[in-house]
Amino acid sequence: MIRALFADARLRDWFYGYRAPERGPITLGQRRVYILPTRLGWLYGATLGILLVGSINYALQLGFALTFLLAGLGLAGMVHTTRNLARLTVSAGRAEPVFAGEAAQFRLYLDNQARFDRPAVLARHQASGAQVVLDLPPGAISEAVLSVPAARRGWLPLTRVMLETRFPLGLFRAWSYVEPEARCLVYPRPERSALPAPTPDTDAGTARAQSLGNDDFSGLRAYQLQDSPRHVAWKAVARADDMLTKQFAGAAGIELWLDWNRLAASLDSEQRLSRLAGWVLGAEQAGARYGLRLPARAIAPDRGDAHRAACLQALALHGIE
Repeated sequence: MIRALFADARLRDWFYGYRAPERGPITLGQRRVYILPTRLGWLYGATLGILLVGSINYALQLGFALTFLLAGLGLAGMVHTTRNLARLTVSAGRAEPVFAGEAAQFRLYLDNQARFDRPAVLARHQASGAQVVLDLPPGAISEAVLSVPAARRGWLPLTRVMLETRFPLGLFRAWSYVEPEARCLVYPRPERSALPAPTPDTDAGTARAQSLGNDDFSGLRAYQLQDSPRHVAWKAVARADDMLTKQFAGAAGIELWLDWNRLAASLDSEQRLSRLAGWVLGAEQAGARYGLRLPARAIAPDRGDAHRAACLQALALHGIE
């Protein structure tokens, strides 16, 4: 019944004190911090009740003193438990793209602007159960990394995260919910397979000759991560701070087109995307210039980390943008 009531977005937003997802830094005000006794806290309260009844029945002055002393200690612990979360500022960092089947690494930054430390703060991802415990120094920002499984390609939102603490006595549990506007791009799961065979027909499939090769020196260009160290112009690097690579002319290179329409008709859409993702990784590793053709988009041939990321993003968002 309670779950049915919270199906109403307006009631849920009113109860939790925010409208999801939340942009920018999130400060946990007093209204957003909830607190209840733990199981140990309930036992502690029951013990105090027994002590109080016994002290009344037998008129024990020391019994009254002990009861009220322990009650005051519990109330002080309740205040400190709430204070361990109140006025804490939470913000989300950038999540690097991952492949389907891997775990997205969401980063939360907990900013403790207070002059006291906040020990044993638990951050738990509600959907996956991923969690991490942090001790927050005074006036410092701590990073919590939550590993969230990425089952499908596309955008993976962070969704709700619970912050919890039972410091200092464990008698009370204080918690708060946050739902930052953070998401991670999930690429299709790559299928490891051989690259398509080059053909001279560039419209049908895949390859054409380039004028760059490895025979005669033709100039310098900016260094790319996939370049061989043997081709780096070390003398030029010694004279300047920029990394440069030698270019040679002569032998022909390969330019690949990774084409959706060249895949077997028996493959469904997800299998085609996985095959193309594997081809993108294989072509990049081979150092070839490659382009990507999808039913609604084409990316011109190139190579490098930026081109690889653009191709994989196009595959990840195909049909869901």
